[in-house]
Amino acid sequence: MIATLRLLALAAYLPLAYLAGARQSQGLAATALALLVFLVLADALRRGRPAAWATALACGAAIALLVREGWALLPLWLVPSVFMALVATVFARTLRRPRIPLITRVVAALYGQPVEHLSPLHIRYTRGLTIAWATLLYSLAALNLTLAMVATPDGLLAAVGVQAPVTVTRDQWSFLSNIANYGLLGGFMVLEYIVRRRVF
Repeated sequence: MIATLRLLALAAYLPLAYLAGARQSQGLAATALALLVFLVLADALRRGRPAAWATALACGAAIALLVREGWALLPLWLVPSVFMALVATVFARTLRRPRIPLITRVVAALYGQPVEHLSPLHIRYTRGLTIAWATLLYSLAALNLTLAMVATPDGLLAAVGVQAPVTVTRDQWSFLSNIANYGLLGGFMVLEYIVRRRVF
């Protein structure tokens, strides 16, 4: 049940975040932020952990304060880059030896056998694919942060009074960071599937 609710919350977050940025809506931004809080704390809230409920209440108060001050959109400028960087780190941290690359572990689990029983080709491919995912996600994190900085009229640089040499509109930033990102990831998955079928 909780997994379904999280999927629904994630599905609702993406269009809400896009519309909040495109329309400069404090209400939509607040709703998107509340969904993020739920996504992070859902399991702990379901278990009734006091710390989780205290954190949720504190986040709710912070969101209300941001709305009152007209700053509810500010965290949304950073969410896409932070999210991509966090996921990239999940992949990248498994590349340090003697750790086993994340996708190598996944493939071994799918085959129901120890990693050392995988073929050398499988091990090389899955390590390379783990590197590719980490690289793509870090690149998207950097791109999202750059777009958030140069967006006008109220991106991160504009908010501190700095004129960016190159700019994008808030609509362009919102579409690229909240919608196109995931299209690129989906496209990469399709491309990888085609390559994998040829390799194996």
